[in-house]
Amino acid sequence: MSGLPERLQDASQSGAYRASREDELLAAAKDASIDLARVSLAEVRDKATLLARIAAALNFPAWFGGNWDALEDCLTDLSWREARAHLLLFEGYEPLRAAPGDDFGVLLDILGSSAEFWTERGMPFFAVFVDPGRQLALPELFAGNRP
Repeated sequence: MSGLPERLQDASQSGAYRASREDELLAAAKDASIDLARVSLAEVRDKATLLARIAAALNFPAWFGGNWDALEDCLTDLSWREARAHLLLFEGYEPLRAAPGDDFGVLLDILGSSAEFWTERGMPFFAVFVDPGRQLALPELFAGNRP
């Protein structure tokens, strides 16, 4: 886990990643005092449920419109979460990824553009999918665990 708390505080490293070990990530987030939001995607197979889960995990404000644009608006605001770094930890992504349509792909695009937004403002923003089987075509967050 060496260096992971520091990496999570480096805005230039912001992005969407996968991680095979959730325990190391949770410990690093705690060590670095990072705002952690756990998003369970278990049994999520559609956009409406996906957006509701993210909104609940991040305590989105009442103005959240429940659509893709509103998701990006909220993820590039986060003023109600007062933090110096943000970590969204996604668990159980498999049903959404296997569902018809491209909701999972749209989510990844929004997470990527949100990370770019925060990088430009010097705020670390990480979206990490727990992926022990290394199925996702995302970079591995832990440098020591790269395939």
